Amino acid sequence: AVSIRPFIGAQDFELSRSFYKALGWEETALGPDMSVFKTQNIAFYLQKAYVKDWVDNTMLFVEVGDVEQYWEELNALGLPEKFKGAKLAPIRYEDWGSECFLHDPSGILWHFGQFSKK
Repeated sequence: AVSIRPFIGAQDFELSRSFYKALGWEETALGPDMSVFKTQNIAFYLQKAYVKDWVDNTMLFVEVGDVEQYWEELNALGLPEKFKGAKLAPIRYEDWGSECFLHDPSGILWHFGQFSKK
């Protein structure tokens, strides 16, 4: 395998597109109903499609090199103040590592985490 690119939905496609651009992801529009968003070596497809049960249960985990630094960068963006429905939750420390959480405007839950070095 070379990569994995999940497909996620959006309740308000244009709002979600703006959200991910503000998050710093690079967008390539693939048509009026789909875009691919990339950052470094990872990507996902954003669709103009919304099924509440699907979106409410979508979670993605992104491993980051330094979760505390990433948390500071996320917090500085002020996304919850700029995008209705967006939520940011602080770092949680677990036995396996640590992570912070970001809900996009549709409710997609992103985990940004760092594994413990053992």
